[in-house]
Parts: sequence; C-alpha cells; structure tokens
Amino acid sequence: AVPQTRILATGGASHNKKILQVLADVFNAPVYTIDTANSACLGSAYRAIHGLVAETGVSLADVVKLAPEPRLAVTPTTGAEEV
Repeated sequence: AVPQTRILATGGASHNKKILQVLADVFNAPVYTIDTANSACLGSAYRAIHGLVAETGVSLADVVKLAPEPRLAVTPTTGAEEV
C-alpha cells in the first residue's frame, strides 16, 4: 500500500490559511502545521540529528517520535484535483 501524501508546512507562511489552502489544492493533500515557534529550524535540527546517527541505522521516524504532533490545518477543496 502506498502511504497517503500529506504536507507539513513550517515557517512564517504556515500561519497563512490562504497559502496553506493553495498548497492543499495544488498537491491534493492535507496540510499540517506544528504549534512550535521556529518549526522550520526544529525540522532542520531533527534532520541533522538523523544525519549524525545514520550509521547506526536509526530511522528518521525514530528520531522525531518525540516531536510535537502536527495538527491538520486545511484539506483540499473538493474538485480541486480536476482543475
């Protein structure tokens, strides 16, 4: 089974519902945000940690399992995928 696509939006634009709606409609996928200040920096830090432990076989999922849970911000507009 192919996992369903979802978008994790971070940074300043993640607070703009209209921009998030465009993302959802263009990619026909739900958009999630994280209620954390400097979430883009946080994501970069998790990737850096993952890089440091890559040789041990630790997955990115294991690295971020203690991260704040993303919350659903917007879903695609019905019919947008046909446009």
